[in-house]
Amino acid sequence: MTSRLPRRRFLAISAASLAVGPVAAATPQARWQGRAMGASAHMVISGLTQNAAAPIFAKVEAELLRLEAIFSLYQPGAQLVRLNAQGRLRAPAPELLDVLSLSASLNTASHGAFDPSIQPLWQALALGQETTTAPLGWQHLRYNSQEIRFLRPGMALTLNGIAQGYITDKIADLLRAEGLQNLLLDMGEIAAMGQRPEGRPWQAGIVSPDGDLRARLSLSDRALATSAAAGTLVGNGTSHILDPRNGKGAQPSRLVSVSAPRAALADGLSTALCLLPKPAAPAIIAQFPGAKLEYSS
Repeated sequence: MTSRLPRRRFLAISAASLAVGPVAAATPQARWQGRAMGASAHMVISGLTQNAAAPIFAKVEAELLRLEAIFSLYQPGAQLVRLNAQGRLRAPAPELLDVLSLSASLNTASHGAFDPSIQPLWQALALGQETTTAPLGWQHLRYNSQEIRFLRPGMALTLNGIAQGYITDKIADLLRAEGLQNLLLDMGEIAAMGQRPEGRPWQAGIVSPDGDLRARLSLSDRALATSAAAGTLVGNGTSHILDPRNGKGAQPSRLVSVSAPRAALADGLSTALCLLPKPAAPAIIAQFPGAKLEYSS
């Protein structure tokens, strides 16, 4: 698990997916670039001109601001900021409860490897402080539609191992509601809807932190998330993906990509699997219908 979103995801949209070939030459494409939870984000919509897509892009930007006001660890007044500061949050947003519910499932499936309560450990490492007393433990969290609260003083959550995938899903849902069917969306995780203009699936690459292309795959109505243990180091060179069970970082060589019907699931699974032995992956993936391990090193 990780605290900030320092681009721990290493996903590449293949240049082929953005090229306009002979068949697609007459099909307009609208493009958007911006920020999502502190990371660069972009999308390509097939079949719309830039002017026609402008009102849709404005809705996307408004939705990103709304979601950041829930999930940001740093934006003043964000729901997660208030929860971590006060130890409780009344009337939590439904979106926050959605992510906590999926996090609970991932925590159980991964035997505790996926645990958003890792935030105090990350903070201690980043500041060079003692880590053995960091107050962790998913079991010490209680939540319902009325309130979220911690049972231990000093607890804090980071949802950065899953929230960016969830935000990707919410933006994809918004675009579907606008009647869009064919687009490639990168909000930190990748979601592919429909097909490229020439009728073929979108293409995505899995890239290591040093820029090495490890795999290339086709995506259609599917999401892809990749976690790289060596993407960011904290403290004395520890991977930012931390294991709450022993306080250690993931092995630097770990690079895991998962595809799934929803980006939040792919996001959470890729994070969890970075912390687990490679042979454990099939049994965990099998607990989530539609999920697939695409790459693991």
